[in-house]
Amino acid sequence: MSRVSAREVLMKLLYERDIAGEHHNESFEKLSDEFQLDMNDEEYVKKILFSMDAEQGKIDDYIRKYAKDWTVDRMARVDLAIIRLALYEVLYMEDIPISVSINEAVELAKKYGNEKSSSFVNGILGNFIRTEPIKTRKNDEE
Repeated sequence: MSRVSAREVLMKLLYERDIAGEHHNESFEKLSDEFQLDMNDEEYVKKILFSMDAEQGKIDDYIRKYAKDWTVDRMARVDLAIIRLALYEVLYMEDIPISVSINEAVELAKKYGNEKSSSFVNGILGNFIRTEPIKTRKNDEE
């Protein structure tokens, strides 16, 4: 269907993994059907979901660095899943414009978080983008 739906599925699976300690294939299949993901979007979800194990420590280090006065353990699990997803895209998926990753994260926070989630997510991601030497992408320059 769309990358927006794929991000929503992925955020839910990352949340589930954080709460339950793992994601379940049944959850992926159910969400994939519910959101009508096509093959490309399913591959996007699987790529991030399965490589997050290797990258989450580095991503969480960035979150700790830029979440002023917050520890990862104190963060709402939904917000944490959204931030992890956005930082993964920014760090490892050069085909996705940075602005899209951030905007989509904020939209997910508005939809699934509390009234302060979108500004919290935007603040951490904004601090990260302003401070870290991230290679600008073609679509971000336009």
